[in-house]
Amino acid sequence: MTYAPLSELSNEELRKIHNRIRQTKINVLLVGGTGVGKSSTINALFQSHEKESNAVVGEGTTPETMDIGDYELENLVIWDTPGLGDSPEKDKEHQEKIVHLLHDKDENDQPLIDLVFLILDAGSRDFSSAYTLIKDVILPNLDESDQDRILIGLNQADQAMKGHYWNKEENKPEPKLVERLNELSQTVQSRIKNDTGLDIDPIYYSAGCMMGGEVLSRPYNLQKLLSFILDRLPKKKRAAIAFNINKNETNFQSNDDNENYQEKVDKSILSSLMDYIKDIAGDIAKKVGEELKTRATDPDNIKWAITSLLSLIKKSK
Repeated sequence: MTYAPLSELSNEELRKIHNRIRQTKINVLLVGGTGVGKSSTINALFQSHEKESNAVVGEGTTPETMDIGDYELENLVIWDTPGLGDSPEKDKEHQEKIVHLLHDKDENDQPLIDLVFLILDAGSRDFSSAYTLIKDVILPNLDESDQDRILIGLNQADQAMKGHYWNKEENKPEPKLVERLNELSQTVQSRIKNDTGLDIDPIYYSAGCMMGGEVLSRPYNLQKLLSFILDRLPKKKRAAIAFNINKNETNFQSNDDNENYQEKVDKSILSSLMDYIKDIAGDIAKKVGEELKTRATDPDNIKWAITSLLSLIKKSK
């Protein structure tokens, strides 16, 4: 079952949509200190569509990233930066490389980096190096129009109080830990606001932990994190990320109850998909849009619409 107007799309039009999406590159710059969980975050969120396993960001002969490396998961490119704080000399060298990336342009002469994702350790009390990085390195080297492309994540939320007040059975923080995490988020937000004038709302989450194939802790607030990532990407590029979202649905099950993050993610992807169809087949996109207005008001219908669209697009290869 699919939307009737989509049956009017020719195979050639579907191939054009598919190719346009596949040719869309999303470049994410990961920044953070050693041990904050950059690699585990990306591996929990994304995977290669062509592989059974998760992403391979950060895997190698040593657990720490020693230099900026780019990892391509088809059209999703992760720029994994070295952990800062090892030494002043190394930090300066790494910062210069970050500046170079922030000034780099893509084939359309647009900024190469779509999103700067700064990850902090929620269990730490010292974020001074991160504040300095934002104020002195990241912000001065972003175009003013791209300053909303910064996202801050507080990873390892379950360890923010050394593992206390974390409900392992329900996989969520208890009230005392929620209070601590909210205070921490507010502190980071206020400091950055005072330093730079930017109003950035940090997201606390846990990427989970696996060791030797054993799940030691499950992810938390990943669906919320994904919704915020999509919000900060250029609208036209959001659909491209749909092919690389981790297929392990359990990674996205545990979230706070502040919003319906699954619905936010689905609406964001669906809106982006519709833009691609408009570019290739405007008349049919109008018909699909009219049908969506009557069918996609329910979250289950939105999910079904995305599945139908992606299925047709994938078959067009």
